[in-house]
Amino acid sequence: MTNEVDKKRQRKGIYLLPNLLTTAGLFAGFYSIVAAMHGRFEAAAIAVFIAIVTDGLDGRVARLTNTSSDFGAEYDSLSDMVCFGLAPSLVMYEWSLIHMANIGWAKLGWIAAFFYTATAALRLARFNTQCDDEDKRYFKGLASPSAAAIIVGTVWVVDDLGIPGKEFVLPAFFLTLIAGALMVSNIRYHSFKNIGSRHRVPFIAILAIVVVFMFASVDPPKVILGGFIIYVLSGPLFSLKGLFRRQKKPEEAQN
Repeated sequence: MTNEVDKKRQRKGIYLLPNLLTTAGLFAGFYSIVAAMHGRFEAAAIAVFIAIVTDGLDGRVARLTNTSSDFGAEYDSLSDMVCFGLAPSLVMYEWSLIHMANIGWAKLGWIAAFFYTATAALRLARFNTQCDDEDKRYFKGLASPSAAAIIVGTVWVVDDLGIPGKEFVLPAFFLTLIAGALMVSNIRYHSFKNIGSRHRVPFIAILAIVVVFMFASVDPPKVILGGFIIYVLSGPLFSLKGLFRRQKKPEEAQN
C-alpha cells in the first residue's frame, strides 16, 4: 500500500534539473523575440544560440540522470516551437523581411516568416510521432535548432558587417523559405546521438574541438554560422552521394 502511494506521488511531481534547462531555453527564446522588437538583433541571435545549447543539454541530462518523462518531452517540444519556430522567424522579419514593403511585396515578408514558423511546427510534430524503429543516427529533414541557427546566424553576421536588413531583403526572403523547406524535406542529416559521454573518441577529436574554440573566439558569428552552413550542406551532399551509389550498382551488375 505504501509503495502505491509513493508511486502516485512520483507521478504527480516533475523532475527539476532537465525541466529547469528547458525553462532557461524557453526564456532565451522569449528574450530573443523581445530583443528583436527593440532592434537589438545581435542580442536576439545570441539568445537563440543559448537556447540551442540548453536544448542539447536538457535531453542528455535527463537520460544521464534517468529523469526522462512524458511531461519533459512535451514541455521540451513546446519550448522548441518558441525558440526555433517563432523566435527565428520574428527576428528575421523584424530585421529584414518587414522591409519588403519597400519593393512592393509587403505581404511576402510576413508570408515567408509564417512559412518558416509553420514548417518548424510540422517538423516538430513529425519528430514527436516518428516510429521508434527508425534509425536514431539520422534526422529526417533539417532539425529545427539547426534551421534556427542558419536564420539568426545570418542576421548576426550581416548585422555585424554593418549591412542593414533593408539591403538584404531578397537573400533573407529566399533563405527563410529554404530553411523552412529543408525542415520538412526527406533529406537525412546526422543526429550525432551516437556520440555521448560513454563513448570513446580519438585524441584528434579533442584537438579539433580546441581548434574550433580558438577560431570561434576570434570571430564568433562567422565561425558559428560557417559551422552550421557546413552541416546544412552535408545533408544534400550525402543524399546525392547515396543516389550516385544506387545508380552505379545496377550498371556494375550489368557489366
